[in-house]
Amino acid sequence: MISFFCLISISLTCFFSSLNFMLNDMVYFIDLEIVSLNSCSIFMTILLDWISLLFMSFVLLISSLVILYSKEYMSEDYNINRFIFLVLMFVLSMMLLIISPNLISILLGWDGLGLVSYCLVIYFQNVKSYSAGMLTALSNRIGDVAFLLAIAWMLNYGSWNYIFYIECMKNDFSMKIIGALMVLAAMTKSAQIPFSSWLPAAMAAPTPVSALVHSSTLVTAGVYLLIRFNVLLVDSFLGQFLLLISGATMFMSGLGANFEFDLKKIIALSTLSQLGLMMSILAMGFPMLAFFHLLTHALFKALLFMCAGAIIHNMMNSQDIRSMGSLCISMPLTTTCFNIANLALCGMPFLAGFYSKDMILELVMMSHVNILIFFFFFFFSTCLIVCYSFRFVYYTMTGSFNSMSLHPLNDEGWLMLSGMLPLMLLSILMGSILSWLMFPTCYMICLPYYLKLLTLFVCILGGLTGYLISNVSFYFYNKTLNNYKMVYFVGNMWFMPILSTLGVIKFPLQLGSYCVKSMDQGWSEYLGGQNLYFYLVNSTQKMQYLQNNNLKIYLMSFLIWILLIMIYIFY
Repeated sequence: MISFFCLISISLTCFFSSLNFMLNDMVYFIDLEIVSLNSCSIFMTILLDWISLLFMSFVLLISSLVILYSKEYMSEDYNINRFIFLVLMFVLSMMLLIISPNLISILLGWDGLGLVSYCLVIYFQNVKSYSAGMLTALSNRIGDVAFLLAIAWMLNYGSWNYIFYIECMKNDFSMKIIGALMVLAAMTKSAQIPFSSWLPAAMAAPTPVSALVHSSTLVTAGVYLLIRFNVLLVDSFLGQFLLLISGATMFMSGLGANFEFDLKKIIALSTLSQLGLMMSILAMGFPMLAFFHLLTHALFKALLFMCAGAIIHNMMNSQDIRSMGSLCISMPLTTTCFNIANLALCGMPFLAGFYSKDMILELVMMSHVNILIFFFFFFFSTCLIVCYSFRFVYYTMTGSFNSMSLHPLNDEGWLMLSGMLPLMLLSILMGSILSWLMFPTCYMICLPYYLKLLTLFVCILGGLTGYLISNVSFYFYNKTLNNYKMVYFVGNMWFMPILSTLGVIKFPLQLGSYCVKSMDQGWSEYLGGQNLYFYLVNSTQKMQYLQNNNLKIYLMSFLIWILLIMIYIFY
């Protein structure tokens, strides 16, 4: 509880400080001298502006509520103190990443996130957790290598403080290389195609960790990094490439979630969809809008995971939505929070998600992008988000209860509810508050009547489609061969998990087995060890035959020696 109160107090301090920085347009650079040896000094630079302070306040608030929630959720764990320490290390790594204007200190936080996330994913210590942890760690190592290469390229400028050079040197070739490496690093950390497979696999971690990871820490690190490096994306090939990749990620995850029955995996794919939305609007040149959606998304996504964790906890660790139903009767408070978070995710008017998503979609309609990006990626993906949201609400809230007749469903976990209820309140109010704070001058987005109503129409269409595919699922999921192949392809994230695991190791392992058969156990054995063995055995048998005390052999050999000596003497 001490950690909870400490984090809450620091979060409130950061929030009110960010308001002060925002109103007075202040930025603080703090140089802390760590080591001074002769003429060489090593400094730790801290950047404090309203963006870093506001993001820190949200991270600390969510992590404090997650710790409070974990006290009950993980109450049966004997090592709960170790779990809390890991979560605090995770938050500390994120803090280091947020306040650093220097690539070296960012790398410390970046690598800290990767290492602690591995420890948290394998926390339950079974084969599935180990596999998921290894996939998570190795996928993120690609981004870490890109980060190290960017640090090497920054040596061209004589300093690693990118914030001094990024504006004035944005057209320099070296800075373009650094921007490309930063995009690669952000794509791995924020799980964009083709690095998307680790995000649903990381669901092997405890649910409080998922609430923290998917809302404000690990996956948002890449988005936050690109918000800082946004100057390099505007009107460049890099931005166009990122827009295409993030749009495809948004579409792929939205489509895949409609074929899932695992409650946590559906919410994980919704996180992937929202990350694609943030990355795409960032690539179009609206960093503050991406940051706005990052903050609002953090609130309702943490709430969504907490509610899912409470449901799974009460369902005796069952995550299949088909075994749920009528949860609103047994768990009214939890399902109220769950539905509010779900509606905020869909963009329900006047909830937190509405203010950011509606502004994003209207700005997309005003932007100079083609019909594929504008209509297909953004609006069809929004339709899919509402579709799978209504689908799993249909499975969990309506109909009859499909699990055991004697069940322990209740709303009596007051510590878990104490973690969820503040987030529910913030998911309702914080969208409007943040929009007033961050955009004090109202955007005047003038669109035709039918385009203004297009977002609402797409959401209604998505909800109707979600209801229909749930209600007539026997038709949608029929087991004919072609449809089964399509369902398997779409529901398996376009085979990305297979490509990231079996696709990477299958051919090297096959090549290794061929080498072992042909070389180690084949020709090298025939020409090496085995051949030497046969030669020595044959030689030994011949020598043994000669040494068998046979008088005829001794006389013959004596005669041969005499002949040789005589030949040598006379000739």
